This record gives sequence, structure tokens and C-alpha cells, in this order.
Amino acid sequence: MHRLALGVEYDGNGFNGWQRLSKHGEPEREGEQTLQAALEFAISFVAGHPVETICAGRTDAGVHAQCQVVHFDSHAVRDPRSWMLGVTSRLPPSIAVRWCRPVPADFHARFSARARRYRYRILNRPVRAALERQYLSWERRPLDADAMHRAAQALLGENDFSSFRTVHCQSPHAWRELQDIRVTRTGDVVEVEVQANAFLHHMVRNIVGSLLMVGSGEKPERWIGELLQARDRTVAGPTAPPTGLVFLGPRYPAEWNLPAEVTL
Repeated sequence: MHRLALGVEYDGNGFNGWQRLSKHGEPEREGEQTLQAALEFAISFVAGHPVETICAGRTDAGVHAQCQVVHFDSHAVRDPRSWMLGVTSRLPPSIAVRWCRPVPADFHARFSARARRYRYRILNRPVRAALERQYLSWERRPLDADAMHRAAQALLGENDFSSFRTVHCQSPHAWRELQDIRVTRTGDVVEVEVQANAFLHHMVRNIVGSLLMVGSGEKPERWIGELLQARDRTVAGPTAPPTGLVFLGPRYPAEWNLPAEVTL
């Protein structure tokens, strides 16, 4: 057996999130199609035997990925290009394998990652989007992106992010290290980019939901820091919609020899 890592791009619309809901090898029920099951079906076809995958970070329904990283083990002999093209040929149009790299047996897509990065895009104008609507959230109220950026800096560092986790989050604790967060505007689009060692369930969308309240003038800039200290989800802003959220990908130490886009 040898281990391979894939960089996978996908449009999360039409899927019930990343994680397979059925048992491995069992068909999915109608309305429960997942990205993991679709990818495992395609890899297993090319490998000629059942394959299970491990991903760097599970995404929710409607969330997209620019470069999700997964690993799997196989005894099939294929070169990286054959894996990349063969698997992609068995995937729906909304999923594609961007690259394939052989990795050591101790590489782990989730546990070897040192950081993960997300981008959330908001169309900020009076009228909703027609083009690219599946990749943009929409806020009709004028937003002050500079105020949002200043407020967000209170979240940097290692903190208890209980105010920004869903009640359904299964993580044993809420401590995370938020390494970078920036809010910028280009024309009518406001972007929030955030990097952390790991994220809690709905953490990015809950941060964005609160920052929107600052950007609209509903709350002062200092409120974000107050929320962090409160450690209480009930006092924070609403969860922003999944539309507009893209998992840009994990980041690994250079020793794993993965593409630059996922290397620290």
C-alpha cells in the first residue's frame, strides 16, 4: 500500500456537505449526496478496489473549496497524472482533482496541516446578484469594510471562540489560534479572509455574521472584542449564509513537498 494526496476543487451547491452520511460502500439515499462519497466512488473506480479518504477540513452544505486536500491509501500502480485525470473523469462537473502527489505513509491530510484558510465574499449593493450568485452572499445595507477590518483584529491570537461556535459543534474545546484576518473591498464586493490553526463548526460564518453588524453601523468596532470575551454564542451576530464561503485550503510544512498553494 502507498499513500497519495489530492488537491480537490468543488462547488458545494447540490451536495449535503463534505462528510459521507452513509456507511462506507453503501449507496447514498436520495437527497443525501455528499462530496466525500462522490470522490471515493471515483477513486475506487480508478484504483480497482474500495478506497476511503481523509480530508483536511470538512465543509458544510453549500460551501465551496478551492483546494481541499485529501489522502488515501492504495496498492494500485498509477502515476500522479493518471490518478488526477482518471478520478476527475468519474466525477460530476462540480468536482475536479487539481493535482496528485505521492506522500509518506505518516502524512495525514488533517493532522499534518498547520493552518487552514477561508474566504467569504459579500456582494454589497442594493440589488442581488444575477451572475456568480452561487459564490456570493448579499448585503443590501452599505458596509464599512475598514471598520470591519479594524474590529476583526481583536480576534487575533489564541483565544476561546465559544461566542463563534455553533451549539452543534462537537469539538472538545473552543480554543483556536486565529493567525490572520483581513477585510477588504473591491468595488461592490467585500471579502473576509481568515486563517487559523483550525476552525470550530460555523466559526467563520459566525464571525462574518457579527462583522456585518459592525460594518452596517449596528454595532461599534469594540463589540467584536467584547463578544470574544463573553464566550457566549447567544450574544453574537447571526450565522452568515454558506453561499459566499470558500475553503481556500490547508497549509502544510514544506517537508511534505506539496504544491505551493498549500505550503506554509
